[in-house]
Amino acid sequence: MNLSSLLKAFCFLGFASFLVTPSLHARPNTTVKSTLFRAENIDNGTKNKLILPFAFSTESMGLTMGVGGGTKGHGQEQLLLGATAFGSVDGVAALFLGMWDFRPSFSKRFFFGAQGMMGYYPKNRAYTSVGFQQNTIRAGSNDSDMDDYVEDSGYDNWSDFRIEYVIPWGSAATDAMQHYRLKGGLLQSAPVGGNTWNPLQHGVTTLLLRQYNRYRSFELDNGDKDATVHPIQVAISYNNTNFPLNPETGSSQYLGITHDFGWLESPTKWTFMEFETSKYFSFGKSAWAKQRIIALNLWTGDTPSWSEKDNADGSVSVTNRPPFYEGATLGGFYRMRAYPMHRFNDRSVIYTSAEYRYTLDWNPLGNVSWLRFLRSDWLQLVAFAEGGRVANDYGSDIFQDWKVDGGFGIRAFLSGSVVRFDVGFSDETTSAWVMFGQPF
Repeated sequence: MNLSSLLKAFCFLGFASFLVTPSLHARPNTTVKSTLFRAENIDNGTKNKLILPFAFSTESMGLTMGVGGGTKGHGQEQLLLGATAFGSVDGVAALFLGMWDFRPSFSKRFFFGAQGMMGYYPKNRAYTSVGFQQNTIRAGSNDSDMDDYVEDSGYDNWSDFRIEYVIPWGSAATDAMQHYRLKGGLLQSAPVGGNTWNPLQHGVTTLLLRQYNRYRSFELDNGDKDATVHPIQVAISYNNTNFPLNPETGSSQYLGITHDFGWLESPTKWTFMEFETSKYFSFGKSAWAKQRIIALNLWTGDTPSWSEKDNADGSVSVTNRPPFYEGATLGGFYRMRAYPMHRFNDRSVIYTSAEYRYTLDWNPLGNVSWLRFLRSDWLQLVAFAEGGRVANDYGSDIFQDWKVDGGFGIRAFLSGSVVRFDVGFSDETTSAWVMFGQPF
């Protein structure tokens, strides 16, 4: 395959992934409310829409086909609507609907979002064990075996509802919306964030109230098992970057508390607290690059409700903990990308990442006639390294015996959004992810 064909395939696969893999766990859960005006898109202003059929093949889903679509800027300039449906000959069937950043007429600073997905998958995987013997290694823990998991067919259904309030401080003092003007995918208007960390003067501060639900089932030989959550999350975020979709300078912080009251089908009560921060440094242009950026990220969290009990038969029971896919978990397309989804999970977690983002001055996708509807503005080459671990308490052990990985990525700015293809390498596995948005 020549370079031109490879870039075409990446572009198509990347946009298809945006349509078929809407994320329940955005990074972070709040966003700066904004509109984009591309200099190359004068005739259509800030409106964008697209309907696209797609097909792809993976080990867990087999040959999958579907159709997806989205529209932004119709009705309200910041409003995004999306939907997709797909299935496979191996039994996969899924439907997704989503709405982001709807602003009601009675308020200029409240924004509502709702999304949900119903899906059936032939290979649902869980790195978890409800109980385990004393002095043994629990599945999913930092020292657990990579083959210690259960996998079988089952459902993965979820819904997510959120209310965000943009505080009238800093760059949002007079307008909750930020308006970006771009040329060639680079910011031409004034940056939102400043070089000085001061929420009252620069950047955007957002409050979040979120309620979400998730049901996962496993059709095992010894009977069906399921894991269900119905938590509520409250959070505050401060984004002091110049351009949140692809930051060059500035920083961001996020502090959140999630609590499941054990209502409805949720089997237990649990609480998870988390903090995340990112920092960006620009090294300007070069002979071959529009941008050269160092991006750093730290995420940490703890589950104060976690409780372990030694039983008379020598087993250990863990209660008041979230299921394996919630809380202190690592692995997947955001954190520790060389590992499978939720490969590690425990009471506490710490994670760090560093990326070098090199935005090419050369953009061959912009000259491919049949891909011009994607409105490609740039390609970005990325090298990254990650480290972190999970632990059963937030003590000194959490800073020892870290898991590490590294990798590279190719990213594109398409229709005002970042699409990324990342490949990670570790001592256990090599994983490739195609996803929507920068990882942080």
